[in-house]
Amino acid sequence: MDTILSPWVTLSTEVLGTYPIFELSRSRQRSPGSGREHHFLRLDCPDWVNVIAVTDDGRMVLVEQYRHGTDEMTIEIPGGAVDPGESPAGSAARELEEETGYRASELIEIGRADPNPAFLSNRCWTYLALGCRSDGTVSLDPSEEIEVSLAPIGDFARLIDDGTITHSLVIAAHDHLQRGLRRGAKWAERLPASS
Repeated sequence: MDTILSPWVTLSTEVLGTYPIFELSRSRQRSPGSGREHHFLRLDCPDWVNVIAVTDDGRMVLVEQYRHGTDEMTIEIPGGAVDPGESPAGSAARELEEETGYRASELIEIGRADPNPAFLSNRCWTYLALGCRSDGTVSLDPSEEIEVSLAPIGDFARLIDDGTITHSLVIAAHDHLQRGLRRGAKWAERLPASS
């Protein structure tokens, strides 16, 4: 796409607060087109990973947990924050094992999304984990309470359609999976059929 737009110029940035999971800042920026100045809020959050973990018999690993933002129980795929100095792939493998006890024989990056570029600075990578086996060690954070279950990978769309899965980043992960299957990605033929 051709565009005549240019990035805005940052004139100043002020940190308003630093918290365990994000830093809130306010910047003053100038439009290169109009020259007008505006203030913008930004949340600097850690990057995130989601893992579509699939067993050899075509079942995906799901996690259920209470989410404090919505005050509801949610069904999701394993995922979590990328630790400082950690690669997204390393984080995906770690989060999968810590949350579920499953480990993958193969981990493939299948997509990336910006959760909300209007005010969030972070990115979310989606990994497809193939050959998953429950031979690892669960190591939950003190505030985590997670129930692990398995569902046929073929049920992924139905779980979104019927409202069982509502987490937007998990829905984005499903989209990465489906687009990869449609375009015949190299990994698509290795995805086992549901049992």
